[in-house]
Amino acid sequence: MTCPSPLAWRVYLVTDRTQTAGRALPDVVAAALRGGARAVQLRERGLETRELLALAEHLRRLTREAGAALLINDRIDVALACDADGVQLPESSFSVSDARALLGPKRLIGVSIHSTTSFAAAAASGADFAVLGPVYDTPSKRQFGAPLGVDAFAAARAAARLPLFAIGGVDLDRVAAVHHAGADGIAVIRAVLAADDPEQAARSLLALW
Repeated sequence: MTCPSPLAWRVYLVTDRTQTAGRALPDVVAAALRGGARAVQLRERGLETRELLALAEHLRRLTREAGAALLINDRIDVALACDADGVQLPESSFSVSDARALLGPKRLIGVSIHSTTSFAAAAASGADFAVLGPVYDTPSKRQFGAPLGVDAFAAARAAARLPLFAIGGVDLDRVAAVHHAGADGIAVIRAVLAADDPEQAARSLLALW
């Protein structure tokens, strides 16, 4: 299957194996894919390279079977080794141009940004999409500063034409607000991974979109 473009993802699942309530991460990801998630970012810091690659290869099989995209956070070597669809670059990582030279023209490059002024620069860099946040307060994003809020997100959305995902505290009660602010989709962690029923959680988020 060919993976869908970022504009078709709607729900972009970001992994964190500490948020699964003790369940195996691949099992939770598989459930989210059954619920309609069409993109997964493997973001598991602290794993040794071989362990990370083994997990990436497992998720590659799951996403390929579901017709979903797999992005690897930061690790271009792992993305190439598991034949992922692309990478997600933190702000402190490779430049988009350097990543493109290594990945070639067909793989996707997403960038993570944490200020509204960074979005236009991301669009000009040649990135395929961007993830902006935190929009709301969330423990996993507090290191990046105070929440931006939906008004600032909307201002960033107006600054450039590039697929843009909202991250940070986006749950069922907030999907409509970020959609109205111009988000092309939502990047979620706990809203799906920590849910009692990850499949239904993904399906409910998509239904609200």
